[in-house]
Amino acid sequence: MSLLSEFMQKEQQLKQLQAEMDRLQNDDRLKAELEFKDKLEALMREFNKSSADVISLLDPQGNKPAAAKASAAGGGRRKRKLKIYKNPNTGEVVETRGGNQKTLKAWKDEHGSDTVESWLVRVEE
Repeated sequence: MSLLSEFMQKEQQLKQLQAEMDRLQNDDRLKAELEFKDKLEALMREFNKSSADVISLLDPQGNKPAAAKASAAGGGRRKRKLKIYKNPNTGEVVETRGGNQKTLKAWKDEHGSDTVESWLVRVEE
């Protein structure tokens, strides 16, 4: 890629990001969240409290969200879901827990990712 085309691409990306920033700055929900954050930080400074102090005050039991509990209890990451694909052309079935399966990759190279994803028969835990 030439330096000029890279520059033009970055310039276009900058324009897109600027448009997104303008849209966000005019969003009333963002304004309300920023106002809440500012007031909360001012209140924390007034009473000399940290984020951890506020969290422990609001949740004295230290309850974690369900996802955090599962990962902490299991000691590792959760098991991936089993996906079962069936090629309508050959009738061949592939069962995989990840996208790196040899036959599935070959199908995606030959038929395209979207087409192969449409062959998904079911997903199991």
